[in-house]
Amino acid sequence: MAMAMALAPDEATTMRAACRTRYGSPETIELTEVERPPLTDDGVLVRVRAAALNRLDWYWLTGAPWIARPDVGFFRPKSPLLGVDFAGTVEAVGPEVEDFKPGDEVFGERQGSLAEYLCASAAVALKPANVSFEQAAATPLGGLTALQGLRDKGNVQPGQQVLIQGASGGVGTFAVQIAKWLGAEVTAVCSTPNVEQARSLGADHVIDYTRDDFTRGERRYDVVFDNAGTRSWKDTRRVLAPDAKVVLIGGPKTNRVLGPVGHMVAARLGSLRGDRQAVFSLAKPNREDLNLLAELLASGTIVPAIDRRFELADAAEALRYQGEGRPQGKVVVTVGG
Repeated sequence: MAMAMALAPDEATTMRAACRTRYGSPETIELTEVERPPLTDDGVLVRVRAAALNRLDWYWLTGAPWIARPDVGFFRPKSPLLGVDFAGTVEAVGPEVEDFKPGDEVFGERQGSLAEYLCASAAVALKPANVSFEQAAATPLGGLTALQGLRDKGNVQPGQQVLIQGASGGVGTFAVQIAKWLGAEVTAVCSTPNVEQARSLGADHVIDYTRDDFTRGERRYDVVFDNAGTRSWKDTRRVLAPDAKVVLIGGPKTNRVLGPVGHMVAARLGSLRGDRQAVFSLAKPNREDLNLLAELLASGTIVPAIDRRFELADAAEALRYQGEGRPQGKVVVTVGG
């Protein structure tokens, strides 16, 4: 059994972290000196080298949609820390940890990744040696969302027709690649600037939604991975094969009360009649699936699409770009050298 590795007496016990104490715009974020997280018995203390942003981080920053506030805090954030995806180097391990040791390079999910240190437990895996910290940090939430949505909820089988609606961005780029890995014939739906990216990621067919309406096409799909939420169930149903599934991942973020939930519930209700299904999918962090993603990264089966890179000192600007821009992949924040 591994022994906990204590910090040297003269070693600093604080760290820099991107923090906010109230909901609002990126202007609420400050780079602050805070206490390092304590090392738990089953945890690994990680020196963060890179973090990556997701739409979830924008929700936590702004406090919208309000339906999520029971989890993150009704009137103010339960935690001032931001960020979830990370990659870094193990500094110390708790006494119950047997599969990691100081010096290991790891990646995973843990709230507070926009900081110099974090303590992770279940959702952490070894980083492949041939993958950079930035690439590894860009993978966890987006990769898990695509993997579990397509494999577990969509039950994608070799030879099936799969449509990825919202094929750019942090989830959609992984969804195209994972659907191909599962053996599907993949159609990607995206805007004009992302057409070539979708092709480069392996999409067999690409539909530019600014020019063509996929719900009016002739092709019929066994699985639709709905990462955009811009089309109603009635519209989408036109292109579904018998016994098809629509995997609901996201939706419009304009509704401050319900966010994407309104679209997802409407689709679910609309599918109650008939042989076609609409199913919710919410990523569940776990080491087994992170290990699988590590294998896919190591083999080059999936390659994270990184849009922009920022420094930790520019975390506010990074979050602004994540929430107000249109990232064509992952937004990565470099934390330590």
